[in-house]
Amino acid sequence: MITRPLDLASKLRPEPRNLDFLFFVNGGLIVLFFFLFGSRFVLAPGLALDVQEIPGARAGAVQTTHRITVKQSGLIFTDSGPVDLIRLKAWFADQAKTVRQPSLLIIASSKVPQGNIAEIASAAYAVGFVKVQEAAEEPVADQH
Repeated sequence: MITRPLDLASKLRPEPRNLDFLFFVNGGLIVLFFFLFGSRFVLAPGLALDVQEIPGARAGAVQTTHRITVKQSGLIFTDSGPVDLIRLKAWFADQAKTVRQPSLLIIASSKVPQGNIAEIASAAYAVGFVKVQEAAEEPVADQH
């Protein structure tokens, strides 16, 4: 044992007496506080919400067959990995042949110029994509 050369074992405190009843008292008090003060926020961090359905909210929604992600730095990511604009056009041509009516979802960073998105969309339309959509989020209201 490592403690033998320095004789550390003799300098340790003795083992405590058997206090198993305090363990059960502490456990009981914890359970009691959970019941008294409500534990739904402690034990269930994901709360179910009743979301209201609004008629017509999904009227413009269309399920897309392909998607790409465009970052602010100009990187374009497809399902097969990063590509540049030239290889993206070739990827569009290959993917347009895989389904009958291909549609594209462009997930772009907010700092990507709209000219780049328009160029990507026109390249997709040129090879046969029927629909091109750009993903967007609602602006968050200022909390100040």
